Amino acid sequence: MSHLEDRVVLVTAAAQGIGRAIAQGFLAKGAQVWATDLNEGGLAGLDGARTRRLDVRDAAAVGALAGEIGRVDILVNCAGFVHAGSVLDCTEEQMDFAYDLNVKSMYRTIRAVLPGMLEREDGVIINIASVASSLKGVPNRFAYATTKAAVIGLTKSVAADYVGRGIRCNAICPGTVESPSLEGRLRALGDYEAARAAFIARQPIGRIGTPEEIADLAVYLAGATFTTGAAHIIDGGWSM
Repeated sequence: MSHLEDRVVLVTAAAQGIGRAIAQGFLAKGAQVWATDLNEGGLAGLDGARTRRLDVRDAAAVGALAGEIGRVDILVNCAGFVHAGSVLDCTEEQMDFAYDLNVKSMYRTIRAVLPGMLEREDGVIINIASVASSLKGVPNRFAYATTKAAVIGLTKSVAADYVGRGIRCNAICPGTVESPSLEGRLRALGDYEAARAAFIARQPIGRIGTPEEIADLAVYLAGATFTTGAAHIIDGGWSM
């Protein structure tokens, strides 16, 4: 039997990219997956998962869903948005949005499911951060890198507070990964082929990562009982 058999997993932003691959990865291991996204229609095709529309910026909605699910053994926070530009390109409204979606969404979901985990003295929290954070300075990623650095801090804080109570909290820090979001950003640069070649050229391993590779790490961390409070880099050597 898989160590994930019958474990209840809640995944945010599961309609596409990394979130969808993570939901599929846990389903393949026999877990009971609740796949959520603001775009409920995008959750179609996740056979075996229970799907729900969820706005992670709405604390009441997050709390209501946690109440509906009941026991959550593993929480995977994938919701986020990549803002382009420097500090001078970032308005206060954009910064507030980035912080709300990239950081406070995780604050909301963790607060919703952690009490139940503490009652059972058993729980896993996995937060999707980024190499573009406190780990590596990346041009034109000010709001994104700032908020993803906060995700690493949030992860370590939760881990430190509850390490003695059966809770493990880790961050996954991907580099450049194939996704609809990445495709959109490449096309927005004007010359798609040149932009894609430039993204590949900065990967020492010689290619862009796949969502399934990030999912493999998430599944591993769900059962890696001796790691907590860590920022797990998976970036093809970009941050070496």
